Amino acid sequence: MTCLSNPEIPHLTPPRRYALVVDDHPFMAHGLTTFLGLQEGLDEAVHAGSAHEALHTIVRCGRPVLALVDFWLPEGATDGLVRELLALAPQMRVLMTSGDDHPAVALKARASGAHGFVHKQQPPEVVAQAVAAVLAGGTWFPAASPSAAASSTSAREVALHPADLGLTLRQGQALELLLQGLANKQIAAALNLSEHTVKDHVAAILERLGARNRVEAIARLRGVRLELPY
Repeated sequence: MTCLSNPEIPHLTPPRRYALVVDDHPFMAHGLTTFLGLQEGLDEAVHAGSAHEALHTIVRCGRPVLALVDFWLPEGATDGLVRELLALAPQMRVLMTSGDDHPAVALKARASGAHGFVHKQQPPEVVAQAVAAVLAGGTWFPAASPSAAASSTSAREVALHPADLGLTLRQGQALELLLQGLANKQIAAALNLSEHTVKDHVAAILERLGARNRVEAIARLRGVRLELPY
């Protein structure tokens, strides 16, 4: 970790506008740090290779205006880290990135409080647009598509809570059973609900997922582990 100035040393002026790059891949991190250092409105970019280092960087270097955070670190998904970073620096803008092409990654990024998500395979001009949009106070999230979900090659499961999908706990329970292939009658029996109520829940679930039917909903959530409190 480096930063060109330290707010704890009086004779040095803290960087006015610096970006924090959180990524455990040295080559990728170097590229992103160099790239962000050239973006208009940013004085410098600082790299952190772990969640602990990212938090320490903010303490040592001051609050960044932007954090570019890899969704996956060796310790797991970084949605919790994003919440910690924003607690330390509430005015900071967060843009998450990943080489994982599962649509649920962007969904989880949004639920964590991040202001945008951009895939690592996007060309530099798109990343620059995402950075500019987020720094300007906007958001940058890709539109979900059923084909992208169906063709996802993600090797990891993305954990989602019902709230991440805009669902109630009861709807989340119905969704869990729907993903197992249960019909409305079976879901009603399992949850001790009427079939009419289950039908309403399923309709709401499909609407929230932007899916036309159950098959499309299952395709969208392939590679997702639904987390429900029991």
